[in-house]
Amino acid sequence: MGLALGKQLDRSYNIRVPFLDGFYDIGVFFNKKSSFLLFRVDSDFPVRRDIDRTSKISMFKNLESSRFCETFMNLHSYRKNNLDIINQFQNVKPEYYTDVNFILNETLNLSKIEVDDKTLFDTLTLYGLCLTAYSNEFIFIIAERQNIIRKLNKKIVRTTGVQISTTPALTLLDEFHSESLIAGRMGLDEPIIIPSEEKEVIRLSDSED
Repeated sequence: MGLALGKQLDRSYNIRVPFLDGFYDIGVFFNKKSSFLLFRVDSDFPVRRDIDRTSKISMFKNLESSRFCETFMNLHSYRKNNLDIINQFQNVKPEYYTDVNFILNETLNLSKIEVDDKTLFDTLTLYGLCLTAYSNEFIFIIAERQNIIRKLNKKIVRTTGVQISTTPALTLLDEFHSESLIAGRMGLDEPIIIPSEEKEVIRLSDSED
């Protein structure tokens, strides 16, 4: 069944990601003039499937409610007069560099805006991550919308996530989550320094530039 966008959603961006023996087509629908967005997920698999490994799909309007984000990510929120950020993906926690991998990092510049002699970009950024041990059975996609409100000279940053996983991968995620809670209670949640040859972490600036 098709998705009626209506007036709130007038743009879309689609990606295709491998999963088990098939693919998922993930559409991100958004409005060019606002921070509102949502996902649509469609599967493309052979007819024969292992019922015990059927995937589970969850969507998160608030990334803080995701066990994956709580366990593996640092999220960033910040507010001042011309900047409003809620739960922006900042980086992967250093102690988990080898446990998660990036599979996607794409940014679309939707418009260029001049505000007070500064050049700002209205953007949609997509991050894709997987569990290293289940790289073909776990996907977490983050869609970040940076929207410039011209009338207010204000940047709004909002994020939404979608998780696709098999039952074994969810079990591993639960084990990581439980371990992180125990480590936190024991005061062992200080960042662990990883050798420089490990994967570089993506970092995002608070600057309006």
